[in-house]
Amino acid sequence: MSKVTKAFLGIDVGTTAIKLGIIAENQLLYQTAINLKTYVEGPIKYQQSAELEQAFVQGIKEIPTELRQQVGIISFSTAMHSVMPVVDGVKGKIFIWSDEQASQVIEEFKHTDLAKHFYQRTGTPIHPMSPFAKILYFGQQKSYPKNVHWWGIKELLMEYFTGKARVDYSIASATGLFNLETQKWDSEILAYLEVAPKQLAELTDTTAAFPIHSAAAANLGLPAEAKVIAGASDGCLTAYASFYRTGNTSSLTIGTSTAVRNITEQAHFDEEKQNFCYYLDRKHYVIGAPSNNGGCVLAWASQAIGESATFYQQLPETLAAAPLGAKGLRFFPYLNGERAPFWSSNKKAEFKHLTIEHTKADMIRGVLEGMLMNVRILTGMVGARGALSVSGGFFQTAALTQLTADLLGLSCMYAEENEPLFGLYYLIQQPERIVEAGKTFVPDESRAKEYQMLAKEYFKE
Repeated sequence: MSKVTKAFLGIDVGTTAIKLGIIAENQLLYQTAINLKTYVEGPIKYQQSAELEQAFVQGIKEIPTELRQQVGIISFSTAMHSVMPVVDGVKGKIFIWSDEQASQVIEEFKHTDLAKHFYQRTGTPIHPMSPFAKILYFGQQKSYPKNVHWWGIKELLMEYFTGKARVDYSIASATGLFNLETQKWDSEILAYLEVAPKQLAELTDTTAAFPIHSAAAANLGLPAEAKVIAGASDGCLTAYASFYRTGNTSSLTIGTSTAVRNITEQAHFDEEKQNFCYYLDRKHYVIGAPSNNGGCVLAWASQAIGESATFYQQLPETLAAAPLGAKGLRFFPYLNGERAPFWSSNKKAEFKHLTIEHTKADMIRGVLEGMLMNVRILTGMVGARGALSVSGGFFQTAALTQLTADLLGLSCMYAEENEPLFGLYYLIQQPERIVEAGKTFVPDESRAKEYQMLAKEYFKE
């Protein structure tokens, strides 16, 4: 193995797995992934901090020794909206974004005068996913003592690697506790929650560097002179990776769920629809809109309507067998409630205008069109225009990418290096920017016009 100097170690902690990658001179030299277990107890969804720590320690120790010893910078991408109560230094459960304990509490809070006011200060939508909602709920329930510290995944990593719990502005801006304008914990919101600033971690910029803690370096076999950089959130870094490689400011990710994101130089808020607005670095914000109903809707259709064993392989033929608009069939895709623009767990899915004339192929096309019509609302919310960088498993099927381009009326470019690990590397290392166009799907003009007309009436009751 040729010697590498100042290699970059990126650690991406998502909700299903931890991915580790070593990058040097724009080349991915090593990558691995370790699955994480999520515990589900009704509305409660959490991970165990000890298991998460064990996973990243194991992942780093499995990196070949010679490569580990060349690491000069370590940084982190983490999922947003996690809350880890820490009492007397004891860490336990990490409640993740999908935890729903705060659903009723936040539904009631939405109807207060403070809801829109707090959103405008933070850029975090009023929703059960946010740490604001979770801490509000725990406070009302008196679940934890007054001296509890409210940390999350990023704080856990930073404490391990630097000896002190810290959280970057990007993750903080997704908590509902961070004032985007002052870049400090918001005193008014903390007072409302009866939380003192000392109960939260120290804030730091996304690119701020710290020395590695000597115990972490020794335990992991990493150089004692390595620097640790806080990094940012996985959603912001995915958007930045696409932007850095394609030049497109707008991106669409469809995995299990969906997110449309736009890189911008100014903060932007919509009081009614509540786009998210998160900090990335001193020059960039990421505004966007997430949906609970992405690839999971297609997975449901494969079981409920299709032949599950061959469903995905047959999608191109299925789409070809049904006309655009699915013979007037409409599908409201809210199988999991919905985040943007409704921010309600009470939204329901339904077929409308279903008749005896409709075939299975019509129903599957209807499901796809309904899901993408919802995405079209989100692209309008964030001002996506021109071309979209697309990523996620949904776009592994060319027919689905073309359908997306036609229905949204936007060119869709598959961004090859769109993982948060690459966004982290680009953000911190700022290598020479080589804009590379991936495979681009251009909207068919006549189909795009038909979908434009259809969109005007699609979700009318």
